[in-house]
Amino acid sequence: MSSQHKDTRRWWRDAVIYQVYVRSFLDSTGDGVGDLAGVRTGLPYLRKLGVDGIWLSPFFPSPQHDHGYDVADYCGVDPLFGDLAEFDRLMADARRLGVRVLLDIVPNHCSSEHAWFREALAAGPGSAARARFHFAEGRGPDGAEPPNNWHAMFGGPAWSRVTEADGRPGQWYLHMFTPEQPDWNWRNPEIADHFDHALRFWLDRGVDGFRIDVAAGLYKHPELPDSPDPQADYRTRDSVNPLAWNQPEVHDVWRHWRAVCEEYTARDGRERLLVGEVSVPTAREHAQYVRPDELHQAFFFDLLRTPWDADAFRKVVSEAMDDIAGTGSTLTWVLNNHDQVRTVTRYGEPTPEGSGLGAARARAAALLMLALPGAAYVYQGEELGLPEVVDLPDDVLTDPIFHRTGSRTHVRDGCRVPLPWSGQASPFGFTAGDAGARPWLPQPEWFAEYVTERALADTRSFWHLYRDGLQLRSSLPQLGEGTLRWLETEPGVLAFVRGDGLVCAVNFTTAPAPAPVGGTPLLSSGPCPDKILPGSTAAWWISDDPGR
Repeated sequence: MSSQHKDTRRWWRDAVIYQVYVRSFLDSTGDGVGDLAGVRTGLPYLRKLGVDGIWLSPFFPSPQHDHGYDVADYCGVDPLFGDLAEFDRLMADARRLGVRVLLDIVPNHCSSEHAWFREALAAGPGSAARARFHFAEGRGPDGAEPPNNWHAMFGGPAWSRVTEADGRPGQWYLHMFTPEQPDWNWRNPEIADHFDHALRFWLDRGVDGFRIDVAAGLYKHPELPDSPDPQADYRTRDSVNPLAWNQPEVHDVWRHWRAVCEEYTARDGRERLLVGEVSVPTAREHAQYVRPDELHQAFFFDLLRTPWDADAFRKVVSEAMDDIAGTGSTLTWVLNNHDQVRTVTRYGEPTPEGSGLGAARARAAALLMLALPGAAYVYQGEELGLPEVVDLPDDVLTDPIFHRTGSRTHVRDGCRVPLPWSGQASPFGFTAGDAGARPWLPQPEWFAEYVTERALADTRSFWHLYRDGLQLRSSLPQLGEGTLRWLETEPGVLAFVRGDGLVCAVNFTTAPAPAPVGGTPLLSSGPCPDKILPGSTAAWWISDDPGR
């Protein structure tokens, strides 16, 4: 584990966590959908890779309108993925292997199939059941217009009108994503109690913490006024509407959740982690979520959004260090996740075989991220160098963004195609069923170049780069938590020193540049001759006298 040279009570501060998108990881039943038993089967692979823990995408009971982010029951397992007994077996195996387990909890909204929302529909206007959500009368003649002008992040109005028990059009309810995902009203104390129960249910089953979906959400402006830019969330695919996100009251929720985690830690000395999906305008606002009594960590998405440019990367890293490290938290770096175009594709135009500029840059970015102070999160398939699957036909797309808008812009299916494990043809070992079994999203033929068995056998592969980087993080005290010092470099080259002489340098250009130190690197993302740092390459060295 990367924290083995540190206090294990603070394991999360420099941990490397692997994001498991459960339905696309490994299928144990042959139905074409990954499941918890598949995750359990894959644990030795992840331990061999060297990660400290895993974050599981939602596997709770759900109608799957948004692939589990529409939760119908926060204290169960959807039969699609297994059952509670299988979850307990997964936890037991993870504990035996020393792999920590985080669950993905969704407190901003639930499923329209949740028992409380069904009760709200039946109860009618003015009821206590409707007060758990944001129900409101419409505007205009006969209330035919939504209560305000907000638009949902996934397209269309953020309000849907219900039909009342007498058959007449009635109130509207708020959903910042899809109509199947009504937003909770966190101004109602019943909601906090509901999630207290859910947290304790899973903590009692041994989980090591939670990734919190839409952690800057939950509270809306109490008056639900019109927005000056109602389509900002949809246009940016981000939490931009200041009336719907980042309200000050949300910090009280995270203080309470932190206290719950501390209660469990006090019992057995094992720290539980809260890591938030926090998307806010500035690093300074981001820092407010990781104050000592709130979330332990919050994903720093600015690195993911930064164009491939040395000055841009340096600015983002410096701002994060200045604004977030001062809170007592650690930085939480991420280059990819289940909502983003895969890194290899985002950084260039790769060929299916994985060669090309995008792949070289993605390899370099991996070493950069693993050398930065703090923790890192790796999305499944990054360790294989998987590109985005960009040519999925319309008739197989499942993303609600596509079905609500008819546009392929921002559609996320391409990064969610099931992983290739072995063989030369689909399902590439993903499913335990017959060779003809169809994964829930089709895998392209060129996935044969990325199967895990091939990556493990090729010491030049992405997999070995990640494994070697993680092993060095585990053994070198300079890496993980701490600070960095920038070095003077050629234009287009970024270099810094960690601790006592660990130097990381990245050449963001396509031309060779002088290396900041001489000698053979400890690790490099590509061939690295003495005193030369090739274009689109990163390397680590140990130096007694790094440039001053």
